[in-house]
Formats: sequence, C-alpha cells, structure tokens
Amino acid sequence: EKFIGCMMHDGKKSVARRIFADAIAVIKTRTKEEPMEVFSKAMLNVTPLIEVRPKRVGGSGCQVTLDVAATRQVALSTRWILGAARDRKGIPMAQKLALELLDASAEQGGAFKKKQDVIKMAQANKAFAHLAK
Repeated sequence: EKFIGCMMHDGKKSVARRIFADAIAVIKTRTKEEPMEVFSKAMLNVTPLIEVRPKRVGGSGCQVTLDVAATRQVALSTRWILGAARDRKGIPMAQKLALELLDASAEQGGAFKKKQDVIKMAQANKAFAHLAK
C-alpha cells in the first residue's frame, strides 16, 4: 500500500492499484518465482545502507557519509524504483514497473545503478566521516 501510495498521481489510487496489479501479472508470466518475492527482493537489492549528505565546514562544503534510517531506506528504494521505471520510454507503466522490478531483483537496472552510485560516492568521501555529528 505504501508503494502504491508513492506511485499514485493526482490522488488516483485506483489507477495506481491497477498499474501495480498489472505489473505483478507481467512478473508472474515472465518468471517462475512468486511475484511478491520478486518485489521484496527488488526492494531489498535497491535499499541503501549509507548515503552522503552535504555539510558546511569552515566555509567550504563537503559530502559527509552517514547511515540511513530504516524509514528513509524504504522511501529511497521506492523512489528510485519508481523513478527508474518512469524513465523507461515507449511502453505502458505497468510493463515499465514490472521490468524495473525484475531488473532490480537481478541486481541490474536504473534503480540498482543509483544505489551503486551512492555507495561509490560514500566510499570516495570516507575521509569526512569524522564530521558526521
């Protein structure tokens, strides 16, 4: 329900529910796995554990590596999956969402790449970790 609420545009929850149900149906036809297991695996693979936040120190800004709170982890993974699905062009939203969930569960796709980019950024800015207070 939280995912459907984030997917919703202009308060049209019935449309969002239909898109999600159609995406689950597409996943069911493409894999032998349970569709909700694919969804939870995709969410787990995209969930970030660390992130970088800007902080001003002595007049200059630097990126500080921080742990991500549990609620923010869910929010970020939902946002990244939906954003990557919306960036795909030329097919209906249900198919775009299904393909993105399948890619994320297989550790591929735009949302997983976003997580990898955040991890790389955090690794590069480990020197500023002592400023995280």
